[in-house]
Amino acid sequence: MTEHLSACPSIHRIGVVGCGLMGLGIIELCARAGLDVVGTVRSPSAVEQRRARLEDSLANAAHRGKITEDEVLACLERVHFTTDLLDLADRQFVIESITENRAVKTELFTELDKIVEDPEAVLASTTSSLSIMGMGRTTNRPTHVLGVHFFSPAQTVPLVELIPSLHTDASVVDRAADFLTGPLGKEVIRSTDRTGFVVNTLLVPYLLSAVRMVESGFATPEVIDQGMRRGCGHPIGPLKLVDLIGMDVIASVANALYEEFKEPLYAPPPLLRRMVEGGLLGKKSGRGFYTYT
Repeated sequence: MTEHLSACPSIHRIGVVGCGLMGLGIIELCARAGLDVVGTVRSPSAVEQRRARLEDSLANAAHRGKITEDEVLACLERVHFTTDLLDLADRQFVIESITENRAVKTELFTELDKIVEDPEAVLASTTSSLSIMGMGRTTNRPTHVLGVHFFSPAQTVPLVELIPSLHTDASVVDRAADFLTGPLGKEVIRSTDRTGFVVNTLLVPYLLSAVRMVESGFATPEVIDQGMRRGCGHPIGPLKLVDLIGMDVIASVANALYEEFKEPLYAPPPLLRRMVEGGLLGKKSGRGFYTYT
């Protein structure tokens, strides 16, 4: 992807806060685009752990012929993991990818505003449901705060939702769009700053309906998923998709949608809430609607 680098020469130093599944995917995506990336983690032990996961993912890409062994080494040289947010001071585009919690995210944006030195730097959130306006207002640069909602795995799924708030400057939105479509090679759709944006506003009620069908005993997960795959041509069934995304993430987005719109179709079913309470989060916990080893 390095051939795209000249399309947006002004942005080449990237920061990623939070190196879970989504954050690591974004780091890999940026490194493969030839960009200099700093990823922040919570603890020293997580530094080596995240680097090992990145190495595994890049090795897998090389095994599938997506990149060469030399490119794997080059990507790893472009990435630095740290526990210190101060290491983001010189970044030009900082992407927040932490837990979907309004208070935690807004606190982080307040910190980033003080740390990132370049007044033209873009501060972006990967939130799937929370207010961009709310995060921007905790900074002294709301004109440079926006949402960039990647889809997992970020290094392979082509789409990104770009969400400005009412305060975001139009030139900043255009610069972010050029960066996403240029160096990162993504397809971009723009959404207004409302809970769920475009994709989740349509997707989440569909997923919740599938959960309700299981909850009522109307059909099993296997039958529901088979019906949507074989009957409607979906690449993955709704309940397998819930497991892949994570029960906690779906419940969080559903709660945010219901809080904003107060429509019953957005309310998380009791079964979903109980599974989250019991730690049955899907693939990442080993058990959801299906069991994983």
